[in-house]
Amino acid sequence: MARNAMLADERRRLIALRLRERGSVSVAGLEQEFDISAMTARRDLDELERRGVARRTHGGAVLPAMSGHEDSFLQRLEVAVEAKERIAAAALEVVEPGQALFVDSSTTAYFVARRIVRENLRCTLLTNAVSIVQLVSEVDAPQVEVIAAGGTLRKRTRSLVGPEAVRGIEAHFADQVLFSVRGITPDERGEVSEAPRRSCVAVWHSAVG
Repeated sequence: MARNAMLADERRRLIALRLRERGSVSVAGLEQEFDISAMTARRDLDELERRGVARRTHGGAVLPAMSGHEDSFLQRLEVAVEAKERIAAAALEVVEPGQALFVDSSTTAYFVARRIVRENLRCTLLTNAVSIVQLVSEVDAPQVEVIAAGGTLRKRTRSLVGPEAVRGIEAHFADQVLFSVRGITPDERGEVSEAPRRSCVAVWHSAVG
């Protein structure tokens, strides 16, 4: 009993260290790194939140000092979860193994990327989303490669933006573009510098106007 308690304390110390190093951790990442169940990972994060070391979020935790900046992305992760899961499943039906995909920093696109990582689909993800880079780095999916665009970090959306990000994206070719929008109208148009073979707009019903 005492030994188990010591093991739990040591694991929580290491989780707190990961939080300070990375700014955030995910339940899936902790499961993989510490070989524990999702329930144990959530219990550890709940305890760290009780101690004031972490702030719980959907699927993980962030540093308390970062929570104000991260609310926008993290709160949107919890909106229309079932719809986004269905969109992710549908999006994978049009993705072929070996393709290069541009995935944007929206939460809907994050669900698509998470599904790709879970299924270890052989592909390359080109993205400006910090959350997707972190996801791929934390989960064992050897067939999923990730190329991160450079640029300036926008904490609120957890994305890399600005001229350097644009140049980084333009330097690569994508077979498909997977992106989401907050709303679309019948005459909505978009443009990318190098046209991919296919563009997939990931959007749930309330965003269509």
